[in-house]
Amino acid sequence: MLYRLYDWTMNLAAHRHAMWALAAIAFAESSIFPIPPDVLVIPMVLAARERAWRIAVVATVASVLGGMLGYGIGALLFEAVGRPVLELYGYIDKFAEFQSLFAEWGAWIVAGFGFTPFPYKVITITSGVVNLDPAVFMIASVISRAARFFLVAALLWWFGPPIRTFIEKNLPVLTVLFFVLLFAGFVAVRYLI
Repeated sequence: MLYRLYDWTMNLAAHRHAMWALAAIAFAESSIFPIPPDVLVIPMVLAARERAWRIAVVATVASVLGGMLGYGIGALLFEAVGRPVLELYGYIDKFAEFQSLFAEWGAWIVAGFGFTPFPYKVITITSGVVNLDPAVFMIASVISRAARFFLVAALLWWFGPPIRTFIEKNLPVLTVLFFVLLFAGFVAVRYLI
C-alpha cells in the first residue's frame, strides 16, 4: 500500500499540471494553508531532475505572491481573516511574541523564518499587522524563499538518483520517521518556540 502511494505521488509529480498544483500550494501556504510546498517540490525534482530550477522558481514566485496576500490579510483583514487563521492552527500565542519583536528585527525575522520550516503564514500576517515596510518585506521574502527552494532543488538535483534509490529501499522507515519529525515539529512550534 505504501509503495503504491509512493508510486502515485511520483506519477503525480511528473504530471503536466504538477507545476500549477505546486504554485497553488506554495501560494496558499504563505497565507492560509498548513502544508508546505516541499511535499511537492521534493517528489517533483526527484521525478524530473532536469526541471529542478524551474520547480524552484515556481515555488519561490508563488510563495512570495502568497506572502503578499498574507501581508494584506495582516494589514487589512486581521480581525476578520488573520486572527481566525492563526487561531485555527494554534499560532495566536506566537503571533503576540512576534509582534513585539518585529519593531526592531522585522526584516531579519522575515528572512530567517522564511528559510525555515516555521509556518510562513505567521510571518506574513504579522508583517502586515505591524506595517513592516512592504519593500523590506518583499526583499526579505524573495531572498529567504528562493534560498530555501533553490537549496532543496540543488541538493535533490545533485544527489537525485542515490536519494531516490535510498527512499525507495527504505520507504516504510522513512515514512514513520517523517511523521515523527512532523509531529515533533508541531510540538516544538506550539510549546518551545
